[in-house]
Amino acid sequence: MKYAIIGGTGVYDPELLSGVRTETVTTPYGTVQVQRGCYEGLDIGFLARHGQDHSIPPHRINYRANIFALKKLGTERILSTNAVGSVNRSMQPGDFVVVDQYLDFTKTRDHTFFDGGENPVVHTDVSDPYCPELREALFDSGRSLGLRIHPRGCYACFEGPRFETAAEIRMTGLLGGDLAGMTGVPEATLAREAGICYSTTAMVTNMGAGIAAEPLSHDEVVEIMGKNTENLKGLLMKALVAVPSHCRCTCSHNKTPLRGL
Repeated sequence: MKYAIIGGTGVYDPELLSGVRTETVTTPYGTVQVQRGCYEGLDIGFLARHGQDHSIPPHRINYRANIFALKKLGTERILSTNAVGSVNRSMQPGDFVVVDQYLDFTKTRDHTFFDGGENPVVHTDVSDPYCPELREALFDSGRSLGLRIHPRGCYACFEGPRFETAAEIRMTGLLGGDLAGMTGVPEATLAREAGICYSTTAMVTNMGAGIAAEPLSHDEVVEIMGKNTENLKGLLMKALVAVPSHCRCTCSHNKTPLRGL
């Protein structure tokens, strides 16, 4: 299974895949259920980040188990989705952003596979945390579909599940952040440690606190996602088909073996 999709808020099922079956994968960090099917001759895995019924909050997602399970199934490329608030006024609700950098403001998460013990201590290079080949395929596919899509953006990850304060949004903008979300880290870092190409397509669902005219609500996020989910799914599948069959990037250059593989 070379390809996988990690669906965020609003993307809970692999309805575009055929012959879908569920596989249970045991990892050193817990058990993960991955749905698996086919699209255009590609064997594709699907994992709902928050669970099928959105029952797992951002700070309790088992990021290590999820990425390890996909690696164990042979995944080489991951396309993920994120619902985000915008800090950048040029990125409006309904827009798509192909993220190229992140800022990490999380506090309580297990951020690495390489925490000593049975796994060695490794200092992984994440200068460019998102795969350039996947990003290019996503942006080109979005343009061909006529979507409002931005080729780059900096994602600021907060702990959640609360929304950010107006001061935190102002801080994010001062530090160069464009988007605010709750699930992009450590997922991207763990994928790089595992040597998997990884990308994030962020859909803007609202303007950030202090920019938005009204108080933020999860219902607003779900409403915007519902209106644009079909566009997002179409973008993902078109990009998967467009990705070159052989990687030319350096994402997989980390060859450190993980315990349990």
